[in-house]
Amino acid sequence: MSGHSKWATIKHKKGALDAKRGKLFAKIARQLEVAARQGGGDPGTNATLRTVVLKAKAGQMTNDAIDRAIKRGTGESDGGTYEAIMYEGYAPGGVGILIDVLTDNRNRTGSEVRAIFSKLGGAMAEPGAVGWQFARRGLVQVARTVAEDDVMMAALEAGADDISDQGDSWQVACEPSSLFEVKGALEGAGLEVLSAETTMLAANTIPVTDAEDARKILRIIDTLEDNDDVQDVYSNFDITEELMSQLDV
Repeated sequence: MSGHSKWATIKHKKGALDAKRGKLFAKIARQLEVAARQGGGDPGTNATLRTVVLKAKAGQMTNDAIDRAIKRGTGESDGGTYEAIMYEGYAPGGVGILIDVLTDNRNRTGSEVRAIFSKLGGAMAEPGAVGWQFARRGLVQVARTVAEDDVMMAALEAGADDISDQGDSWQVACEPSSLFEVKGALEGAGLEVLSAETTMLAANTIPVTDAEDARKILRIIDTLEDNDDVQDVYSNFDITEELMSQLDV
């Protein structure tokens, strides 16, 4: 189980994401608001907003809710003022964690993130200590109902640079700026796109072989994600399928 994006997929299959849908929508609404405020309310000219709108629709957020959040960002209705911060930390086993935050109170959120690490066996890190290991990437998941060659032909021509087997899907990686071109090319070729997003991927992963360490890592990530100000959590752990099946998570 390499990294946090794979763990998020597992949780979705277990229904954990559905159980927190209300909180998820609140976080996406905040992201829509900030993206619209920074780059305008037109997804056609605001790539960041376009990415968040795609994320919102993938999570089954209604068009009305999306529009309301965008209008708050453009000043057409009242909204908050949020600051973007990336916190960094370590979980047991030297696993690196990045925490993407949108907050209206830096001191409150910083204290809460620090308390989570302290309580659950992790530690905060200095800025840059963890972040250098990660790079922002575009990821498109394609259903395994098609052959890899078909995915490769459509994706590479549109700017993708890597295709990998994720077991139940093909994962197509690209530069964030090429995400929509790659997604459009795959759909244009008649392929079923399951999701498309930008994320932070680690250059190298850290194997986790101790069950207790694995539990602590996943508990830290879950607790961070449960915080209202935390938008995304990224990590570089690698837990085998066998070990994951032994965990009560």
